[in-house]
Amino acid sequence: MAKRKTQRLYFILLGGLAVATGVALVLTAFEDSIVFFYSPTEISQQTLSPGQRIRIGGLVETGSVNAEGETTTFTVTDTAETLDIVYRGILPDLFREGQGIVAEGYMLASGVFQASDVLAKHDETYMPPEVADAIKAAGEWRGDEAPQQEAMSNSATASP
Repeated sequence: MAKRKTQRLYFILLGGLAVATGVALVLTAFEDSIVFFYSPTEISQQTLSPGQRIRIGGLVETGSVNAEGETTTFTVTDTAETLDIVYRGILPDLFREGQGIVAEGYMLASGVFQASDVLAKHDETYMPPEVADAIKAAGEWRGDEAPQQEAMSNSATASP
């Protein structure tokens, strides 16, 4: 009787070990394909390997956009740190200085971010929480004011 219980215990332990090994392998495989999001401050504090795909978000710094043909260089800030970005392609219509963006790409060995995709946001309301928190901490957040100002302007122009 004891032998049967011992065999059952070994079987359960081996099954649990197999499941744990499978979960560990799946998580390791996902780690290579996950694209992490960083703010410029987090980039300056991390050591990223050149070629590692990441996303970066922040505000396009005023006066930093320089377009030459299809190549555009600009600087993104979270009001604490800045990061130079190079993008080849057509930028979204909403892209402009002072607006929030999210860029996906990789860091070059020179410390410049090579963007493969750029997503423009029409205001800070839709910004990733990490960047929004950094902008709020710096006292530059305007996202909470926009809906109130818009509501005020709409009520001022509405006729009774």
